[in-house]
Order: sequence, then structure tokens, then C-alpha cells
Amino acid sequence: MFWFGCDCFYWSRGFSELDSEPSEPKPFSLPSPLPRWPQGKGFANGRINLGELEVVKITKFHKLWTSDSSHKKSKGVAFYRAEEVPQGFHSLGHYCQPTDKPLRGYILAARASKPAKTDDPPPLKKPVGYTLVWSVNTEKNGGGYFWLPNPPAGYKAMGVIVTDKPKEPETEEVRCVREDLTESCETSEMILSKKSNPFSVWTIQPCERGMRSQGVSVGTFFSCTYELSSHETVRDIACLKNLDPTLHAMPNLNQVHAVIKHYGPTVYFHPEETYMPSSVQWFFKNGALLYPQGKPISSTGSNLPSGGSNDLEFWIDLPEEEEAKSNLKKGNLESAELYVHVKPALGGTFTDIVMWIFCPFNGPATLKIGLFTLPMTRIGEHVGDWEHFTFRVCNFSGELWQMFFSQHSGGGWVDASEIEFVKGNKPAVYSSKHGHASFPHPGMYLQGLSKFGIGVRNDVAKSEYVVESSERYVVVAAEYLGGGVDEPCWLQYMREWGPVIEYDSGSEISKIMDLLPLVVRFSVENIVDLFPVALYGEEGPTGPKEKDNWEGDELC
Repeated sequence: MFWFGCDCFYWSRGFSELDSEPSEPKPFSLPSPLPRWPQGKGFANGRINLGELEVVKITKFHKLWTSDSSHKKSKGVAFYRAEEVPQGFHSLGHYCQPTDKPLRGYILAARASKPAKTDDPPPLKKPVGYTLVWSVNTEKNGGGYFWLPNPPAGYKAMGVIVTDKPKEPETEEVRCVREDLTESCETSEMILSKKSNPFSVWTIQPCERGMRSQGVSVGTFFSCTYELSSHETVRDIACLKNLDPTLHAMPNLNQVHAVIKHYGPTVYFHPEETYMPSSVQWFFKNGALLYPQGKPISSTGSNLPSGGSNDLEFWIDLPEEEEAKSNLKKGNLESAELYVHVKPALGGTFTDIVMWIFCPFNGPATLKIGLFTLPMTRIGEHVGDWEHFTFRVCNFSGELWQMFFSQHSGGGWVDASEIEFVKGNKPAVYSSKHGHASFPHPGMYLQGLSKFGIGVRNDVAKSEYVVESSERYVVVAAEYLGGGVDEPCWLQYMREWGPVIEYDSGSEISKIMDLLPLVVRFSVENIVDLFPVALYGEEGPTGPKEKDNWEGDELC
């Protein structure tokens, strides 16, 4: 199942209702073996030092219990304990996932990274006992018992554990972590819910995420018998904290290039795409102007105002001469390249490779009203379209873990097991017609109110119009390296890459009103609730460094 925020359609590649539920999810592996990465300090070495703790990622599991499905259309959830934990390391919790997906997850095991001083409390301690959170016993699946470790004073539990017997688990099963070595965590996705006997199971993540945040995901889960919502802070458990300022597990520049060459996606543009991407340099050289003075821009952007924030004093626009304007709108696929920002994720245990692509022009939207499709003439247009996608690599192994597909102001993470690979371990990225939002599979995605079949169409398909990001890219920023990457002048331009546009949409909206079914035919005043706000006007888009995800985590 893919989730794409922004009221977009779901896209499902799971088992159909007629398929039998697998008794055991099969482990996932990438299509091709991993290469031998260039030499470095700690990237892909299997273990990561977090300061007082050293951690390893465990991906071998023993299944403990499987729940029944919580909804008619969903599968069950399987619960696992870690196996083959290296000597001297201790598991920090258990793992769970839906049964209709390939086995794909991890649990961190930890040990003290150096001998503790006599007077210092150790970084890890056994729980003093457990509290039974919830239990069930069914004829089909047997008993399932959920236990919250009770940590010693000054320590935090890392997650709930599961047994198939009512006997309280041994305290040797997991370890609790000294409180100063932890970060607060929050609920992420609810993967099991029992309404008849109130109970829910949630994946968890650090509350603070981004390239300067220290929170480390342990791979565990939380369960409770009270009401919770997504992104709510969990008080009873915590995540780990990386206190090593060197981030030694992050890739060096040679390793970054190797990672991009191995995983760089193939970007497909729609076969009917009119507005292609280009390099920033091509855009500047072929007539883009800096306003309010209307001055030409140097090929490197060296004469753009730099730094600060978007004060609305400057913007970029197309030339007034029609032929030059038309030429610039079309873009130039041959010059197009991906602009790469490399940054730590989840406390430096993962690396995010953020790939930005620039299109000189965003074309008009196409609306879907039930069975009707309406191409707009101007609505949705704007100058200077910045879009991106992100692939997340595990720093324990160098393995591709997830991808984030950005769609306008939203998007969603997709696990590597649900990505389309086109050559070796290189994923496919599909760019939507005119809007250039990115998606993992061909098809039509709706931005708007899908339950009414009303919104903006995002059509994506394979074509001969491609950009190979593993070959055509420039690393423009990697702050954690502390040098070695020269940021281009244009990256420091924090103002708008296009003018503010206000659409005279009244005539087009009146056409829409005539096509709306009676059951959803609202007044003109309420039509704004049915469509993205962008239909009524476009603020000039800002560049990559002005986006929240430059330093923060992706949305969702």
C-alpha cells in the first residue's frame, strides 16, 4: 500500500481479496547484490557508535504471534523477536509488521561502547519487570500477550514486547537505556486496531527528525488500550540518541558518488509532456530575468541576491519577447540534471540523498469531475518549478531502504520492497504531466477529493523522455562533510523563482459547476473546498534551500 498525502489516491500492490494470506512473509532483498563501497570511516560497516552505545541492526527474526486482521480488507500483523544477536549485544525490543508485505524491518541491539567508570550508571540495564498491556486468546492464532518493560529509575524502555504465553517474560529478554542516551518518540503509523476490545499497535519514530536531529529509530513498536493519534508523543518508551558529533557512519564524498551511481533512479516524463526540465544554467543563459529591474542573470547566478530569506523584494520571470518566452517554457531535456543534497537522517543511522530537478515552467492543470476530464487553459501555470524525490540509504549496510516521492505540497514514503526497479537496484520515478510531481508507478493519481472523484489529475507514464540521475547529477550540498562541496551561487538565492500569479478562474469555475453531480454541487463560495488552493493562484515558488525539508525531514 502506498500513501501519498495531499488527498491523493491510494495505490495498492498488495494481495487481492481472493489471494490466500501467507503464513509467513518472505524476506525482501534488492534485485542486485550490493557493490563493494569505496573505503571510508564507518559507512556500511555493520555497526554504529552512538557515543556511549554501539548498535547493530538485526534483520533475522523468529515469529512469536500473528493477529487476526483488524478490518475486513486488511491482513493480520506478525510479531517477531530478534535472532542471531551478536555476543555482548542486547536486543532493545521486538518488531512487527503486516503479514501481506515482504518481511522488511529491523531491531537495534546495543552494548556499551567502552567500559563504564565505577561510579557511572551503566548505559544499559535489565527491566525490573513487565506490565501486561493487553492479551487475547483465539482458537485460530492462540494467545498473544503484550508487555511493557518496567525500566529501573533513570532508564527508559524502547518498546513493547510480545509472548504467546501468559507467563511474564524473563528480564533477560531486552534492555532498557539510560535516560540521557534517549530521545522522545511519537506514534507514526497505526498497523493494528481492535475496536471491540480497545487496543492499537503503532510504529514509532523520533519526535524531532531532520539533518541536525539526534533521534535514532530502534525499529520497535508501541501498543496501548487508550486512544492515540498519529504524531502523538509516547511517554512510556523512547528512541535512542546519537551523541557522537562526528557522525562517523555517514558516507564520505567518494562513497556518496558510489551510492548515487548504484541507486540513482531513472526519471520518466510523460509521453505528452510539453514542459520539460532543464539545467539552471540553461534557464539563465536563455533569457530568464531578475525582477523588479528585469536584469539578465549570469549563468552561475552570481548576480542574484544571496542569503537572507524570501522578503518578496525579488523574483525571476520569463522574457517578454514571445519566441524567447515560448522557448524557455519548453525547457531543455538534454541539459537537465539532478541537484543533489546529501544529509544525515535519524541521527546519522541513515543517509538521505535528496534529488532536486528544475523545470522552467509548470503547465496548466487537468481537472477530473467524475467521469469528465477538463484540461484547463491557465489554471495551475507558474514559472520556475522545483520538484524533488529522496532515497534513504541505511548506514549500517549501504542498502536502499525507502524512497520519498514529493507531490506538490505533500508526498509519501515508499518502502524499497514496493518500488519499481528498472535496472539493477535503480528505481523508477514517474514525473506527472505538466505538474512534475513524482510517483513510484505509472497510472493516474488524483489530488483533491477522491471520494467524489473530483480533483486535479496527475498522469504518469513511461516514455522516451528520461533523465538518468545516476549519470546526470551534481552534488550541490553536504553540510555534514564540513567542506569538499562547493554550493553554487544560485542555491543561495532565497527569493522566488517565478512571479505571483492570480488566475481569473471565474469562467472556468462556472464550467466546472455545470458538470458537478447534484449530490456534490455546492455554491461557488464552497467550490474552493473541493480543489487544491493552487487552482486559484500561485505564489512564486522558492528554491530548494527555502523548503522545510532542506534541514527537516520529509513531510509525513
